[in-house]
Amino acid sequence: MSVQEKVNILMVDDQPAKLLSYEVILKELDENLLKAHSGREALDQLLKNEIAVVLMDVSMPELDGFELADMIRQHPRFQKTAIIFISAIHLTDLDQLKAYQRGAVDYISVPIVPELLRAKVSVFADLHRKTRQMEMLNRDLRSLSARLISMQDEERRRIARDLHDSVGQLVASLSMNNGLALMEEEKLTTTAKDALHQNTEIVQQLSKEIRTISHLLHPPLLDEIGLLPAIKLFAGGFTERSNVQVTVELSPDIGRLPPNVEISIFRIVQECLTNVYRHSGSKTASIKMWPSDEKMLMLQVSDQGKGIPRERGFAMSLGASRGVGLSGMRERARELGGSLEIQSSENGTTVTAAFPVASPAVVGA
Repeated sequence: MSVQEKVNILMVDDQPAKLLSYEVILKELDENLLKAHSGREALDQLLKNEIAVVLMDVSMPELDGFELADMIRQHPRFQKTAIIFISAIHLTDLDQLKAYQRGAVDYISVPIVPELLRAKVSVFADLHRKTRQMEMLNRDLRSLSARLISMQDEERRRIARDLHDSVGQLVASLSMNNGLALMEEEKLTTTAKDALHQNTEIVQQLSKEIRTISHLLHPPLLDEIGLLPAIKLFAGGFTERSNVQVTVELSPDIGRLPPNVEISIFRIVQECLTNVYRHSGSKTASIKMWPSDEKMLMLQVSDQGKGIPRERGFAMSLGASRGVGLSGMRERARELGGSLEIQSSENGTTVTAAFPVASPAVVGA
């Protein structure tokens, strides 16, 4: 929605003359003015259109303004819709409280001051417009984030393949050449022999490092036989590299998942264990995954470390994240229609993610 795009303003009154006067006053705003002669007609307009502001009379037959506001607020779509009451009688403080409790954002007494009515409606119309713009920007950002994550995954897959196919082959050739030279080691000086043996050890270590980096970038088992073996292999390698003992409990009821789901869950596990090693100080961690009764696939990664500092925990409670890694985990879960929550104390941290099960074929063999 652009800044110049009009929004809908709904005017509700059982007296046509009043509706006409509202229309004349608000015409200068150059917005879409919709009329309703009763509460029922107003509800019908709300269901058919996106309404920025509702301007309604307090005293109407069948449904008065307070009752109509109650009904509007009960619908999830309209809980943030601006409602301005108009009253031909003076509203007491109790009446005003009653209006605000039913979701009114403002009220105007009769006789109406045209400039005041235009100003109030204009403020809420502009606020609605800006809110819609922010929602669209947020959707665009989430879409861009999802594309960037997908591109990152694809780039990791490409680099892992190149490491295996190109660099891995070069290291293998180097190892073979070194082996051929060692077959002639009796002809070499002691210094040359030592250098060749050192080269052999270096090549073996290099080959191991390349294989480890390639698997971290994109585990081949993830494509070949699925998520669960890939998690077990990664957890085992993580334990060897970090000395953090990782226990893995994966439900046997979980079968193959869609590729985008498997890579997202694997990256979340990977990031969680990386955070355990970098931040928690814990010597143990656990990974659990199981299908819940609510048709959700649950993932939980826990540690027994020092927890997240209070100031970081407060920031997280406001929706902030601890670094790009956590933000990426949340975005991955959100793109799958799921959620990610963090609980932390001085006794450790638990990350719990939930993913909707698309169909019976997704979970279970």
